[in-house]
Amino acid sequence: MSLFTDWFAETGWVELTWLGIGFLAQALFSARFLIQWIASERVRKSIVPEAFWYFSAGGGAMLLAYAIYRRDPVFILGQAFGLMVYARNIYFIWNERQSESRAEP
Repeated sequence: MSLFTDWFAETGWVELTWLGIGFLAQALFSARFLIQWIASERVRKSIVPEAFWYFSAGGGAMLLAYAIYRRDPVFILGQAFGLMVYARNIYFIWNERQSESRAEP
């Protein structure tokens, strides 16, 4: 057997599930940069689209769950702080929308 198949055979399903969650979370988290890049290219200036914050929050929350499972205090602290920033930006977006809808006749 190869090193990979030995590792796969010895690794439990719980570990493999969390590994899958970790990779999915990282993909979601990384996709936000692609979204930001495409949006900036379209208008030919640097912008941060709303979807960037949703991908940040979703990927960050999943990565925080993964970090807690792995019991990595550095990773936990980094993701927890990031989630506060993402949540605050989403709050500003929603608050601005609500203010605009109240201002419309």
